[in-house]
Amino acid sequence: MNRDNGFESRRASMVEYQLRARGIESPLVLEAMGRVARERFVPERMRDCAYDDSPLPIGAGQTISQPYIVALMTEALDLEGGERVLDIGTGSGYAAAVLGCIAGEVFSIERVEELADRAARTLAAEGFDNVEVCCGDGTMGWPEHQPYDGIVVAAGAPAVPDSLTHQLAVGGHLVIPVGSEHSVQTLMRVTRLAEDGFRTDNLGAVRFVPLLGEQGWS
Repeated sequence: MNRDNGFESRRASMVEYQLRARGIESPLVLEAMGRVARERFVPERMRDCAYDDSPLPIGAGQTISQPYIVALMTEALDLEGGERVLDIGTGSGYAAAVLGCIAGEVFSIERVEELADRAARTLAAEGFDNVEVCCGDGTMGWPEHQPYDGIVVAAGAPAVPDSLTHQLAVGGHLVIPVGSEHSVQTLMRVTRLAEDGFRTDNLGAVRFVPLLGEQGWS
């Protein structure tokens, strides 16, 4: 086994068998998922499980989503490269890193200060200088940097927050799980068609931790 403990080959297998085989087609997403070292974004004791087809605990009651879900949500943003993206629920910073491989600028918000600080350090160590992390209420977005070409939310909301849809650029997509706090949610994609026009698409069933905040769960 090579010096990286086989992580590079496991990453390649993840891309082939967990993503491409399940219908992830975007070359940009597949390349990003093959580039980001997921083992750097999980606790050291979990690194051997970094490329398992499942979420993993990262502390503070939070998880890192399974690779397929990260790829699915990133692909749903329909990015072409160079965009400005808002990432809600930084967690370990892994999804922000994937976004950072494609987008020009990524602004990521994490409610738990411990996780925000750790994610910022990991992202910096991995060279993602186009990703900025802050600690705050993700349900309110990050108005200072709007409008966003894409917004992705890694927690389940009771409804789509108006604060987020109105920070979308026209033509931009918001990808967010919506539904019950403690059961399966529906992954929704909201596209801003015009200043006051939106289209919503159902992308299937998912399960996420609840989105807490002023426009989420209390």
